[in-house]
Amino acid sequence: MIFQRTLKNTIRCTGIGLHSGKKVYLSLRPAPVNTGIVFHRTDMKGALVPAKVQNVVDTRLCSSIANQDGVRVSTVEHLLAAFAGLGVNNAYVDLDGPEIPIMDGSAAPFVFLIQCAGVVQQKAYKRWIRVKKAVSVSHGNKKATFEPCDRFRVSFLIDFDHPLLSEQGEELDITETTFIKEISRARTFGFLKEVEQLRSNGLAQGGSLDNAIVMGDFRILNEGGLRYEKEFVRHKMIDAIGDLYLLGHPVIGHFKGIRSGHALNNMLLRKLLSHANAWEFVEGEQVAQLLQGENPALQTDNPVPMEALTPAMGLSA
Repeated sequence: MIFQRTLKNTIRCTGIGLHSGKKVYLSLRPAPVNTGIVFHRTDMKGALVPAKVQNVVDTRLCSSIANQDGVRVSTVEHLLAAFAGLGVNNAYVDLDGPEIPIMDGSAAPFVFLIQCAGVVQQKAYKRWIRVKKAVSVSHGNKKATFEPCDRFRVSFLIDFDHPLLSEQGEELDITETTFIKEISRARTFGFLKEVEQLRSNGLAQGGSLDNAIVMGDFRILNEGGLRYEKEFVRHKMIDAIGDLYLLGHPVIGHFKGIRSGHALNNMLLRKLLSHANAWEFVEGEQVAQLLQGENPALQTDNPVPMEALTPAMGLSA
């Protein structure tokens, strides 16, 4: 897994935007080495928007990016998390609207699409960002931290003033297998009492029980209940993994989030990049040496079969 990876084939889907409520046609296409993940607004001329931390322009309830011409793509985090989880470095993402479709509210549909398209190795080394020194940002009782680690590890803690979410925490080493099995199916969530306020502000126009966990005052309103015991915090881990992939490279380090959201995650990335002594690129022979130590962050996992995802998502190959 020390070489860059892209998609083998182009694959397409359609869905609605969570916040816009508009129908979107989406295509995932192969890309050459060193391209990164690049979004392409097909409804606008010359509208290429690279997935880079410097391009983040809005972090209200999602991560939105834009190019120098102001062309915007919103809610990129779940798709970016799927690319990160499956080790895809280079891809073009075509869409004919301002927002990535929400699908079922998790990263699993995008994992399914990537697996259907296939992933191929390219003839160039992959570059990792390895965290060398701890970096942290905070705002009130929220905090996000990078610490050195010999793998990619994510820890997260959430708590809300709600009987179902008083406190929930999780910590996982992120590999292809753990991402798909333990995290990818966790859905976004919200509170019924906040829905009308969000919609009056032009948000959550496409939200429904089909693409989010909705909580009333004392219970979950979704008929099927939860997919994981800790689905709420695991979805926050999806968000973080997607946000971190805006670095443009996979990470070797430990991310710790305490009530963190898109805004604080972005602040952490910018602070890390601004401290040249806190990180370094590793690739090629450096990575090969790490592989000798059986580093989980750099190993190729046995892919989880598509059949394991398909029934839960109502999709077919």
